[in-house]
Amino acid sequence: MLVVIDALKPAMLERAIAAGRAPALARLVAEGRYVNACAAAFPSVTPVCAATITTGVGPDRHLVPSMNWYHRGERRYVEYGSSLPATRQFGVLRSLSDTIYRLNEEHLSREVETIFESLDDADVRTAGTTYLIYRGRHRHEVAGETALSRIVTSTLFRRAIDGPLELFYADLYASRRTGCRSQLGMPGLRDQHSGCVGAYLVEHDLFDFLLLSLPDNDVFSHRNGPHAQVSSIAQADRQLERLMHAAGGADAFLERYAVIVASDHSQASVEARIRLDHAFADFRIAQASATRSTGAEVALSPAQRAAMVYLLDERRRGELMRRALRALATLDGVDLILHLDGEPGAREAVVRSPRGQLRFAPGGELYDLRGRRWSVEGDLDALAARLEDGRFLAPEYPDALARIWSALNCPNAGELLLSAAPGYEFVDWGGADHLGGGSHGSLHRSDSLGALLWCGLGPIRGEEREQWSLEDVTPMIRAHFGLDPVPIAASSAAGR
Repeated sequence: MLVVIDALKPAMLERAIAAGRAPALARLVAEGRYVNACAAAFPSVTPVCAATITTGVGPDRHLVPSMNWYHRGERRYVEYGSSLPATRQFGVLRSLSDTIYRLNEEHLSREVETIFESLDDADVRTAGTTYLIYRGRHRHEVAGETALSRIVTSTLFRRAIDGPLELFYADLYASRRTGCRSQLGMPGLRDQHSGCVGAYLVEHDLFDFLLLSLPDNDVFSHRNGPHAQVSSIAQADRQLERLMHAAGGADAFLERYAVIVASDHSQASVEARIRLDHAFADFRIAQASATRSTGAEVALSPAQRAAMVYLLDERRRGELMRRALRALATLDGVDLILHLDGEPGAREAVVRSPRGQLRFAPGGELYDLRGRRWSVEGDLDALAARLEDGRFLAPEYPDALARIWSALNCPNAGELLLSAAPGYEFVDWGGADHLGGGSHGSLHRSDSLGALLWCGLGPIRGEEREQWSLEDVTPMIRAHFGLDPVPIAASSAAGR
């Protein structure tokens, strides 16, 4: 069982356990292995991290670049639901179609397998509750179990989709009648729906692998701030308890199931806004409407604590890059400006920050904490880094070089990637932000390091890796079922 608790912050998990508010998670920590510093993908937003969790690879291979991105081929923005105002800007139906259908059918690379597809091919009984990435080998027609779902599926969502053997997606798709309801995936009800479905599946022994998604912690943290998570972690824990009770208690549950609990990312407090559109006021910016985007020079894709800038005029790319860098250099709250430089086959990644500039590329004399080799030159202070015994260490930006390289080499990413400084967030296309609450997306440790724990499978010791990553989750599951590890492509191997 893979349990994904959205935005689970390690310090808050530990506080919830210490306060007796998370007994199910406490039991898993006590009997398993716990890592309090698992690095998210970059940008550390849910679509990118969900794709990495379910494929075991970064955005250079799974091709999902961010929460909001510009589709060069279709000359339009893709919006996966940054906020309701942002969704309205791009059209509710189009945004929902991108999120529910195109993300899995078109945007997620067909060159990589999801864990559902791999296990389906091995005749493992797969199951999943509402999660952004669900692609599997089994066909599912729209459901009509509730009056609300019948109205929606008869007017808007009519497509069949490919998912795990047992799929339960926001009342829109349900492989069997369970009596569980989610009000079409309303925040605040999603954990309860997952817990209800999960308990039913456990009680009737309907899976060998279940992805149990518990996303309400993220919504709660956005609103109340990451340091208020104890209450929402307790709510998630109660759903785990439901599954344990359905199995006959915690002892019987742990005898029957191996469990991984993963956070897709963490969250950081938001104290100030960044208006990317104001910085680019002198540029012709691609708009939500294609008809209003004729002659656009750049497309802007804010995504909470990360953002991307696309240079749209190929003939003036050099000029636009220089202008964009000048515009960004004076923008308060931007911590890191990232881009590629050089010709294909000889490219370097460039990191610009108020602390200096650094360049790097795969292969070389230095090793990171995951054993990848790099050549690095320039100001180490750009990533608050140091060299120690031939190793590149950047504790403020975990797994920095690999995460940056993967993000920049995603074909769907912008030419410029931005990471916000602690306390800052980019205002989205709907003018929304989480000022006074929490957010995520940056390369910084505050929203990049999540919790990872496992019980009944995986390495005996968490210390077996100096730096854990979301890329480790799918290989652990594959190994448990006797499948080969996820193949490493040359583009992401980084000289290892």
